[in-house]
Amino acid sequence: MKLERILPFARTLLERAISSGNYVVDATLGNGHDTLYLAKLVGETGHVYGFDIQKEAILATNKRLDEENLSERITLFHSGHEELKVKIPVEHHGKLTAAIFNLGYLPGGDKSIVTKPDTTISAIEQLLELLAVEGIIILVIYHGHEEGALERDHLLQFVETIDQQRAHVLRYQFMNQKNNAPFIVAIEKR
Repeated sequence: MKLERILPFARTLLERAISSGNYVVDATLGNGHDTLYLAKLVGETGHVYGFDIQKEAILATNKRLDEENLSERITLFHSGHEELKVKIPVEHHGKLTAAIFNLGYLPGGDKSIVTKPDTTISAIEQLLELLAVEGIIILVIYHGHEEGALERDHLLQFVETIDQQRAHVLRYQFMNQKNNAPFIVAIEKR
Protein backbone atom coordinates (compact mmCIF):
# COMPACT_ATOMS: atom_id res chain seq x y z
CA MET A 1 0.00 0.00 0.00
CA LYS A 2 1.43 3.37 -0.98
CA LEU A 3 -0.97 5.44 1.12
CA GLU A 4 0.23 5.72 4.69
CA ARG A 5 -2.01 4.19 7.30
CA ILE A 6 -3.34 6.44 10.04
CA LEU A 7 -0.83 5.86 12.87
CA PRO A 8 2.27 5.81 10.63
CA PHE A 9 1.04 9.06 9.05
CA ALA A 10 0.73 10.61 12.52
CA ARG A 11 4.36 9.65 13.17
CA THR A 12 5.44 11.09 9.82
CA LEU A 13 3.88 14.41 10.80
CA LEU A 14 5.61 14.28 14.19
CA GLU A 15 8.97 13.57 12.55
CA ARG A 16 8.53 16.60 10.30
CA ALA A 17 7.67 18.87 13.22
CA ILE A 18 10.13 17.73 15.88
CA SER A 19 13.90 18.18 16.04
CA SER A 20 16.37 17.39 18.76
CA GLY A 21 16.05 19.94 21.55
CA ASN A 22 12.33 20.65 21.00
CA TYR A 23 9.54 20.79 23.58
CA VAL A 24 6.45 18.69 22.85
CA VAL A 25 3.24 17.40 24.43
CA ASP A 26 1.65 13.98 24.69
CA ALA A 27 -1.85 15.08 25.69
CA THR A 28 -3.16 11.54 26.31
CA LEU A 29 -0.48 9.19 27.63
CA GLY A 30 -2.33 5.93 27.19
CA ASN A 31 0.22 3.15 27.59
CA GLY A 32 3.18 5.40 26.79
CA HIS A 33 3.93 4.39 23.20
CA ASP A 34 3.72 7.95 21.81
CA THR A 35 5.52 9.36 24.85
CA LEU A 36 8.46 7.05 24.25
CA TYR A 37 8.49 7.91 20.54
CA LEU A 38 8.45 11.64 21.34
CA ALA A 39 11.24 11.23 23.91
CA LYS A 40 13.45 9.71 21.22
CA LEU A 41 12.62 12.50 18.74
CA VAL A 42 13.40 15.37 21.15
CA GLY A 43 16.80 13.90 22.02
CA GLU A 44 18.88 14.59 25.11
CA THR A 45 18.22 18.34 25.13
CA GLY A 46 14.47 18.31 24.43
CA HIS A 47 11.55 17.59 26.71
CA VAL A 48 8.13 15.91 26.60
CA TYR A 49 5.21 17.02 28.76
CA GLY A 50 2.67 14.22 29.21
CA PHE A 51 -0.88 14.34 30.57
CA ASP A 52 -3.38 11.72 31.66
CA ILE A 53 -6.15 11.55 34.23
CA GLN A 54 -5.65 7.84 34.88
CA LYS A 55 -3.01 6.63 37.30
CA GLU A 56 -2.69 3.41 35.26
CA ALA A 57 -1.58 5.45 32.25
CA ILE A 58 1.03 7.33 34.31
CA LEU A 59 2.40 4.05 35.73
CA ALA A 60 2.51 2.31 32.33
CA THR A 61 4.24 5.30 30.73
CA ASN A 62 6.77 5.62 33.56
CA LYS A 63 7.60 1.92 33.28
CA ARG A 64 8.07 2.13 29.50
CA LEU A 65 10.35 5.20 29.80
CA ASP A 66 12.37 3.69 32.68
CA GLU A 67 13.02 0.56 30.60
CA GLU A 68 14.53 2.78 27.89
CA ASN A 69 16.38 5.09 30.34
CA LEU A 70 14.52 8.12 28.99
CA SER A 71 12.65 9.29 32.09
CA GLU A 72 14.78 12.43 32.43
CA ARG A 73 13.36 13.75 29.15
CA ILE A 74 9.78 13.61 30.40
CA THR A 75 7.53 15.39 32.88
CA LEU A 76 4.29 13.52 33.49
CA PHE A 77 1.21 15.18 34.94
CA HIS A 78 -1.58 13.16 36.55
CA SER A 79 -3.93 15.76 35.19
CA GLY A 80 -6.24 16.42 32.27
CA HIS A 81 -4.82 18.02 29.13
CA GLU A 82 -7.07 21.04 29.72
CA GLU A 83 -4.52 21.99 32.43
CA LEU A 84 -1.55 22.18 30.07
CA LYS A 85 -1.21 25.97 30.01
CA VAL A 86 -0.79 26.13 33.79
CA LYS A 87 1.36 22.98 34.02
CA ILE A 88 3.87 23.63 31.22
CA PRO A 89 6.56 26.08 32.39
CA VAL A 90 6.07 29.63 31.13
CA GLU A 91 9.56 29.65 29.61
CA HIS A 92 8.40 27.00 27.13
CA HIS A 93 5.24 28.86 26.10
CA GLY A 94 5.51 29.75 22.41
CA LYS A 95 8.24 27.12 21.94
CA LEU A 96 6.28 23.87 21.68
CA THR A 97 6.68 22.25 18.27
CA ALA A 98 4.17 19.39 18.46
CA ALA A 99 1.36 17.79 20.44
CA ILE A 100 -0.47 14.51 19.95
CA PHE A 101 -3.82 13.29 21.26
CA ASN A 102 -5.07 9.70 20.97
CA LEU A 103 -8.71 10.28 21.84
CA GLY A 104 -11.13 7.78 23.31
CA TYR A 105 -10.27 5.44 26.16
CA LEU A 106 -7.15 3.82 27.61
CA PRO A 107 -6.43 0.62 25.67
CA GLY A 108 -6.86 -2.25 28.12
CA GLY A 109 -8.35 0.13 30.70
CA ASP A 110 -11.77 1.19 31.89
CA LYS A 111 -13.77 1.97 28.74
CA SER A 112 -16.15 4.19 30.69
CA ILE A 113 -13.35 6.73 31.21
CA VAL A 114 -13.07 8.61 27.92
CA THR A 115 -11.77 11.90 26.59
CA LYS A 116 -14.38 14.65 26.44
CA PRO A 117 -14.93 17.26 23.73
CA ASP A 118 -14.93 20.25 26.09
CA THR A 119 -11.56 19.44 27.66
CA THR A 120 -10.02 18.47 24.32
CA ILE A 121 -11.19 21.72 22.69
CA SER A 122 -9.86 23.69 25.66
CA ALA A 123 -6.48 21.98 25.27
CA ILE A 124 -6.40 22.70 21.52
CA GLU A 125 -7.15 26.39 22.12
CA GLN A 126 -4.36 26.56 24.70
CA LEU A 127 -1.93 24.78 22.41
CA LEU A 128 -2.62 27.22 19.61
CA GLU A 129 -1.25 29.88 21.97
CA LEU A 130 1.68 27.80 23.24
CA LEU A 131 2.91 26.41 19.91
CA ALA A 132 5.73 27.94 17.94
CA VAL A 133 4.91 29.00 14.37
CA GLU A 134 4.55 25.83 12.25
CA GLY A 135 3.99 23.79 15.41
CA ILE A 136 1.52 20.96 14.89
CA ILE A 137 -1.31 19.38 16.85
CA ILE A 138 -2.30 15.85 15.85
CA LEU A 139 -5.66 14.46 16.91
CA VAL A 140 -6.09 10.72 16.38
CA ILE A 141 -9.85 10.34 16.63
CA TYR A 142 -11.24 6.97 17.65
CA HIS A 143 -14.97 7.22 17.10
CA GLY A 144 -16.19 3.62 17.15
CA HIS A 145 -17.99 4.05 20.46
CA GLU A 146 -20.83 6.36 21.50
CA GLU A 147 -18.71 8.90 23.41
CA GLY A 148 -16.09 8.84 20.64
CA ALA A 149 -18.70 9.67 18.00
CA LEU A 150 -19.94 12.56 20.13
CA GLU A 151 -16.40 13.88 20.61
CA ARG A 152 -15.69 13.50 16.88
CA ASP A 153 -18.71 15.60 15.99
CA HIS A 154 -17.84 18.39 18.43
CA LEU A 155 -14.18 18.44 17.39
CA LEU A 156 -14.93 18.56 13.68
CA GLN A 157 -17.38 21.39 14.23
CA PHE A 158 -14.75 23.26 16.28
CA VAL A 159 -11.74 22.80 13.98
CA GLU A 160 -13.72 23.94 10.95
CA THR A 161 -14.12 27.32 12.70
CA ILE A 162 -10.39 27.90 13.25
CA ASP A 163 -9.42 30.95 11.22
CA GLN A 164 -7.23 29.96 8.27
CA GLN A 165 -4.95 32.89 9.10
CA ARG A 166 -4.31 31.26 12.47
CA ALA A 167 -3.79 27.63 11.41
CA HIS A 168 -4.04 25.09 8.61
CA VAL A 169 -6.38 22.19 9.40
CA LEU A 170 -6.09 18.81 7.64
CA ARG A 171 -8.31 15.73 7.87
CA TYR A 172 -6.65 12.44 6.88
CA GLN A 173 -9.09 9.57 6.65
CA PHE A 174 -9.73 6.43 4.69
CA MET A 175 -13.30 6.94 3.51
CA ASN A 176 -14.36 3.38 2.67
CA GLN A 177 -13.33 1.58 5.87
CA LYS A 178 -15.72 -0.47 7.99
CA ASN A 179 -16.08 -0.28 11.75
CA ASN A 180 -15.46 3.46 12.15
CA ALA A 181 -11.72 3.33 11.58
CA PRO A 182 -9.78 6.09 13.35
CA PHE A 183 -8.70 9.18 11.45
CA ILE A 184 -6.43 12.18 11.96
CA VAL A 185 -7.04 15.88 12.21
CA ALA A 186 -3.78 17.84 12.05
CA ILE A 187 -3.59 21.52 12.92
CA GLU A 188 -0.50 23.54 11.95
CA LYS A 189 -0.09 26.96 13.53
CA ARG A 190 0.62 29.75 11.08
